[in-house]
Amino acid sequence: MLSSRDLEWVPRPVVALADEYPARFVDPRHSHARAQLLYAAAGVMSVVTDDASFVIPPQRAIWMPAGVFHEVTCRSAVSVRTLYVEADDRLPGDCRVLEVSELLRALILEAMTLPREYDHAGRDGRIVQLILDSIAAPAGSRLCAPMPHDARLRQVCQALIEDPTRNDSLDDWAERACMSRRTFTRAFREQTGMSLAEWRQHVRLLEALARLACGQPVTTIAFDVGYESPSAFTAAFQRAFGVPPSRYLR
Repeated sequence: MLSSRDLEWVPRPVVALADEYPARFVDPRHSHARAQLLYAAAGVMSVVTDDASFVIPPQRAIWMPAGVFHEVTCRSAVSVRTLYVEADDRLPGDCRVLEVSELLRALILEAMTLPREYDHAGRDGRIVQLILDSIAAPAGSRLCAPMPHDARLRQVCQALIEDPTRNDSLDDWAERACMSRRTFTRAFREQTGMSLAEWRQHVRLLEALARLACGQPVTTIAFDVGYESPSAFTAAFQRAFGVPPSRYLR
C-alpha cells in the first residue's frame, strides 16, 4: 500500500486517498509537495496553518497549496477523502474552506475508485478535469480565523483557540504579549484584520460549529463556548453564518 508521500509522486495530475481517523487523532505539523484537497465526508476536523485556524465540518473541504505547513486535529471520528493535486495556475493560491457541491462531492468519491495510473486521455481523465474545474471556481466559506505573524500575538491566539471561553481583559492579553495596550491593539488589527474582541467571538463561533457538527445540543454549546444565554449565541451565529445553528449543517 502506497503512503501519502508515495502518492505525491504518482505521474498523474490528481491522485486520491481515503482514510479513517479516530476522534482526537492529531497529524502533527507537516507539509506536502503537492497541493491538497482534504474533504470531510463525515466528522469534523480542525486545521491550523501559519496564517489561519480552520474548522472543516462534514461535507466541506479545505484546499491547501503545496508547501503549506499545517496540523490536523480530528474533533470526532473522521472519514477523510484526500486529493493530491499537481501545480496548476488555475487553482487557488491560498488556503480556504470550500463548500462542496453535490457535483464535486460525487466527483471526489468517484476519484477514490480510479486506478493510481488511470487513463488520462479517457473517461478517468475527464473526471479529473471536472474536479480541477470545480476547485478552480469554488464556493468559499468563512470557517477560518486569521492568525497573526508576530509570535507574541500567536501565543495569545493559541490560548484562545485552546479555550475560547476565556474572558481575560485586553490589558491582560497585552501584558501577556509584553506589549503596551496601544501597541497590542494596533498590531493585532493590522495582522488579523479584526479587533481582539471580534477575533475571539469568531473563534467561539467556529468552536461552536465544530461542537454542533459533533451532535451537541445548542443550549449546551452556547454556555460551553462562553455565551451568557442560548439566545445571545443564536443571534451571533446567525449574524456570522446567515442561518441559526439548528439549520446550518442541513
